Amino acid sequence: MTAPLLAHATEYGRMYARSTSEQFSVPSITTVIGQQPHGLDGWFGYMGASSLAADPSLPAILGSPAKVRQAVSRAAKAAETHRDDAAKRGDRVHNYCEQVALRALGRPHLMKETREALAANGEEAFAARFDEWWELFRVEPIAPEITVWNKTVGYAGTLDLVARINGRTCLIDYKTKGTSRDGTVKPLDAKVVMQLVAGMKAEESLVDPVAGEWEAWQHGESPMLLAVAIGETEVRPQRANPDVLKHHWWKFCALRRVWEMSADTLAAGPALLPVAPPAAR
Repeated sequence: MTAPLLAHATEYGRMYARSTSEQFSVPSITTVIGQQPHGLDGWFGYMGASSLAADPSLPAILGSPAKVRQAVSRAAKAAETHRDDAAKRGDRVHNYCEQVALRALGRPHLMKETREALAANGEEAFAARFDEWWELFRVEPIAPEITVWNKTVGYAGTLDLVARINGRTCLIDYKTKGTSRDGTVKPLDAKVVMQLVAGMKAEESLVDPVAGEWEAWQHGESPMLLAVAIGETEVRPQRANPDVLKHHWWKFCALRRVWEMSADTLAAGPALLPVAPPAAR
């Protein structure tokens, strides 16, 4: 379930409500982390240039300024298209991973349907590698797609999986990754540690979204934080370094304050107002 029931898309980013009958009130973990600058200008430019260079119609349209402008417009959207396609692929992979956990727990699942959705998009290798990792690490799921809340700082989020591995409770976040030129899965971004530590610092977890029932968070006492990169050639789990968790938590809290200031600024009204010329004398 990649779209949690209590999550809402808003002008302030993704936000969470306490129940299906309440208004959203706190930002999501990923929205808070999104306050950090990304620095993707170079990548966007490269994607646009690559798309234009690969456009098969380019040689035939060079003499037509109008057609060239159309080709440039298509190229300008290349990065957004790539990003959206990657997000859809990530949703399909996450859906499959959730169904694996549900099946292991003896709960209703859609393993067949989600596997077929991957196969229909030529992505079944992601499922095959994930299955291998699941068996190799003897994952014992406790709670897939669990929504958590922190009232003190003011945020909520949904963890991909709480599980037991080798007797140790683990908070797990899946990241669908492409393949490097050497055939290995592409590296994870270190900001996933902020995401995991925010989950660990939760105060409550959701019991019933319709009734708005929550319980005290039961998995925050020294769990292992695992970021799991899922690729077509391998699955590579990495553990968050316990020595740096406090720094990533402080950074997350600082970004939460940045989000609040940005939200207050947006709600305050327009930053610029029109000015009329002086009245005629």
